[in-house]
Amino acid sequence: MLDRLRDLGFDIATRNHADAILSFDFADDLADLVARLADFRIHIKELIGGGGGESGQTQRLRRALDAGGWRKHHFSVETIVDGHTRAGVSHEVDHVRFAGNGTLALEIEWNNKDPFFDRDLENFQRLHGLSAISVGIIVTRGASMQETFLHRITGWLRAQGLDSEEHLERLGITERTRAQRDAVARQVERGVPFADAFAKNFVASKFGQASTHWAKLEERVTRGVGNPCPLLLVGLPDRVLVDAAEDVAPETVRMPDLFGRDLPNP
Repeated sequence: MLDRLRDLGFDIATRNHADAILSFDFADDLADLVARLADFRIHIKELIGGGGGESGQTQRLRRALDAGGWRKHHFSVETIVDGHTRAGVSHEVDHVRFAGNGTLALEIEWNNKDPFFDRDLENFQRLHGLSAISVGIIVTRGASMQETFLHRITGWLRAQGLDSEEHLERLGITERTRAQRDAVARQVERGVPFADAFAKNFVASKFGQASTHWAKLEERVTRGVGNPCPLLLVGLPDRVLVDAAEDVAPETVRMPDLFGRDLPNP
């Protein structure tokens, strides 16, 4: 089933026999996850209007997972000696699916600082060691998405005729710092078109190399962070980015606009 995602351009990696475990013990759960990921889309206007952070795009994916039984859960662990609690700790996972053959834990790292990968992997390691989860899953920005951000965002802004700060407001893009405005203005003074200058500054500040994306996740896993927990790693590809609202799959078309309101189904 993971081959379907690979064929769609997703980055897929498994560790510690996760592929075999998912295929045989969690076939239905894996099929559900694959279907939800394959249908997921992010509108570029939504991406820019949300300031690059987790807004409508990832909230939509979270809601889809929640609807499929992948819900937030707190794992509470206590050490009891002779009836007395000596230590207690809680591990929160954003998406947990309790299945007949075990438990799957999933985290989405859309755009956090990359040390969040360490937190997730070490959390999975501890929970697996306690037999609380069978597989840990991380979904993040894939390599192709990371590489294409500048090209796709620049192209979309050019198509909107963006050539001034006033046009940013027309597009609903208002959350900008003085430093960001000044950086764009300096490039424009050197002859860089406004759309190109804005896109370059936006991508560098919002989706930099120190944020959560595929290469940073690979670094951790290659070092053995999270071992011996079985792991499924998923990188969202550039095909997830769409230029027009009509390109969004029907299952996900009820997306918030730039002001957090739900758009109606067509």
